[in-house]
Amino acid sequence: MKLSRTKKRILGVVALILVALSLLNSSWLAPAPVGKPKLIAHRGVYHLYDKRAAFGRDTCTARFINPPDHEVFENTVPSIQMAAGLGGDLVEIDVAPTKDGKMVLFHDWTVDCRTNGKGETRDLTLAELKALDIGYGYTADGGKTFPLRGKGVGQIPTVEEALAALPSRPLLFNFKSKDAGEADQLFAILKASGRDYEKLGDAFYGATGPVTRIRQLAPKNWAFDLKGEAQKCTKDYVAYGWTGVIPESCHNGVLVIPINYQWIMWGWPNRLIARMESVGAKVIVMGPYESGKSNEGLTDVHQLGKIAGTFNGYIWIEDIWGIGPALKK
Repeated sequence: MKLSRTKKRILGVVALILVALSLLNSSWLAPAPVGKPKLIAHRGVYHLYDKRAAFGRDTCTARFINPPDHEVFENTVPSIQMAAGLGGDLVEIDVAPTKDGKMVLFHDWTVDCRTNGKGETRDLTLAELKALDIGYGYTADGGKTFPLRGKGVGQIPTVEEALAALPSRPLLFNFKSKDAGEADQLFAILKASGRDYEKLGDAFYGATGPVTRIRQLAPKNWAFDLKGEAQKCTKDYVAYGWTGVIPESCHNGVLVIPINYQWIMWGWPNRLIARMESVGAKVIVMGPYESGKSNEGLTDVHQLGKIAGTFNGYIWIEDIWGIGPALKK
């Protein structure tokens, strides 16, 4: 069956459009990115846990840890220092205010899960938090044994202690609440410490309230909303990045790429990186996205081999304990 002249023209136009889009989104025609990737050590050095079993915001993750091969706890001074020493370019920590106006490093909203205490973190004084054993609730066998009990007594640090532990390397502060006032409290501590947070490149993320406020207080530092702004930029780019038009949501924003979805990112890697750099956006590569599992960073050094070799953005790392030494080798 012969095609009519009109159909041939239509097919020709479609073919030209496909070729044009292919060239527009070609990575090999874009300039090679400059620089190397930077590792974000999530929670510093910590005990990994089963993300499927501990799925959900309020699940006690300490009840599902892998058999421990170290005695270093997240959000502690040893954790921060070790993560930086293992290759973490940016060490992520969680901040929370205390009942008596101090600010400490602690991930959970309550102390019930990890410690031998009870109650909300924000309802306890610094002295009460300092007296807790943060290794009390960790178990790798469903509660039969608790191998880390007694190992974490008094290890909840203040923000000041964290700053002193890493005076010349940047930290990524995670606001755990929606209270914008916590940004003021943290910023006051940074100023009082004499820390050159701008030069070091300290960064901040969390909910819209504290992130918006810290941007006002420290406009030269990186601050982002990982669940709101970053997700919108990523979704918008997947939806119409093929046009070459960079979504407004990505301007000075963050694009997040799971390693198993690099293939849907238009122009990945070089073209996408050039586009994001042109609008002041940063790119973070995460671990694989899987339904029914909490999002996470890389947990295996072999996952690094799945990331494009020219990538120069940020890589979110869960297991800096295992991946850091492997990278050095």
